[in-house]
Amino acid sequence: MLKKIDHIGFAVHSIAEARVFYEQVLGLTCEGIGEVAAQKVRTAFFRLGETCLELLEPTAPDSPVARFLDKRGEGIHHIAYLSDDLERDLERARQQGCTLINPEPVAGAGGKAIAFLHPRSTHGVLTELCSETGPAGKEAKEEIL
Repeated sequence: MLKKIDHIGFAVHSIAEARVFYEQVLGLTCEGIGEVAAQKVRTAFFRLGETCLELLEPTAPDSPVARFLDKRGEGIHHIAYLSDDLERDLERARQQGCTLINPEPVAGAGGKAIAFLHPRSTHGVLTELCSETGPAGKEAKEEIL
């Protein structure tokens, strides 16, 4: 079952530049910056109540986030829902005809397991399902600020 909105992802060209807005204008605190090498992305998280805001900066020109930025520019990239059983929720989405970008969970930021559903089957919204713990041995690399 989905438990809550875990985070909203924002594609940015530069975390260093974008975090100024989140810290100085919105008054939020960056909780950590990390890199998910397999996704070719750096992330920065800001907590706002029970939800986090995630900044996504590409680390390679061929990354999914770099392609997103080339097509659409900076802005909302995805919404992520916290699942208490990611495999079950992925299977339910598959059975209901959703196109899965990740047919199996992969390692995401913060050590979470993640899987994306394609926007063409989610009414135009890139949707991420995530769980509290990542796949064994596939933890995301974390940096300390």
